[in-house]
Amino acid sequence: MRFAKDGVPVIVAVLFLSLIIIAIGWILNNAFSILLYLAGVGLSGFTLFFFRDPERSIPEGDFVLAPADGKVISVDDVREDTYLGRSARQITIFLSLGDVHVNRYPVSGKVEHVSYHPGKYLVAWHPKASELNERAEFGIRHPSGVPIFYRQITGFVARRIVFHTKEGDEVSAGDRFGIMKFGSRMDILVPDDMEVLVSEGDRTRGGETILGRL
Repeated sequence: MRFAKDGVPVIVAVLFLSLIIIAIGWILNNAFSILLYLAGVGLSGFTLFFFRDPERSIPEGDFVLAPADGKVISVDDVREDTYLGRSARQITIFLSLGDVHVNRYPVSGKVEHVSYHPGKYLVAWHPKASELNERAEFGIRHPSGVPIFYRQITGFVARRIVFHTKEGDEVSAGDRFGIMKFGSRMDILVPDDMEVLVSEGDRTRGGETILGRL
């Protein structure tokens, strides 16, 4: 099993804490010990599960791929002026605690826009989360000339977003670029004349699910 490299410090810290909890249970050696054993094993097990980083089969072709695992909670018509400068279709993916949280590039191309915005921690499905929550925003221009814009957004539980992208990078669709820790949201905005292939309620797999055709 592969684990997200950005999660290694957390994994090490939690495993150490779990060992301490289990050791305390062993020292006490009473009826309360079983609860400590379960707490230690459960805490370490959840952390390893959360930071799993499975391999994915990247589709070949000129597609927009899902940058994250999760559930499509909306597909909306919006106006996007930060990077696209036009009307767009916004696909919003909600990541629960049980989803893989490693993020992948939705398209190949050149990174033309990267920005980070501190903010609030509204629940991820709140309509204003895209504008008010802490977030990182990215714009990539596909070799065909089509621009794609997407956002990592924190939620009420998720308070940490990590990315390894800078303007000028040449990237490939499906490659890993970061992680959102402990439940969050991803917005993907495409030109409004692009064919969108997912609907509200659909499940996505980062780097595998096709959101639209370029």
